[in-house]
Amino acid sequence: MTIMRTLVLGIGNPILTDDGVGIKIAQGLKEERPGLDVELTCEAAIGLLDLVVGYDKLIIVDSINTESGEPGELYQLTLDDLKPNMDFSSAHRMDIATAFEVGKHMGCKMPSSVSIYAVKTKDAITFAEQCTEEVEKKIPSIVQQIIDEEKL
Repeated sequence: MTIMRTLVLGIGNPILTDDGVGIKIAQGLKEERPGLDVELTCEAAIGLLDLVVGYDKLIIVDSINTESGEPGELYQLTLDDLKPNMDFSSAHRMDIATAFEVGKHMGCKMPSSVSIYAVKTKDAITFAEQCTEEVEKKIPSIVQQIIDEEKL
């Protein structure tokens, strides 16, 4: 039986209120599953390639700002849900789906399984190290939901 190398990637800015929720959830996953590989980053798109190459399974946890939904609501996405942006004029315009395509074309061993968990924010622009109350209180149940869903 082959063991899948799994990485949890918590993305966000830990000093911008709810924008740091992906990092907090990834930290919670590490506390619950100490043997799990976890990386925390504020990198995006192409900057993530160095972190994910060589893993079989990738679990991304980040925040999302949507018009609908309630703060703290969890959305499950795949790379297929994200439409690659083929504008290569700047690395800042490249999204994660495009970065993965670039990695594949460069011959990098990209994860074959990618799960994306995005948490609806209430406030992702105020400088604070704590998430808003609505988002903060959902973190433990989101951690458990990801453990259950991903069989960690």
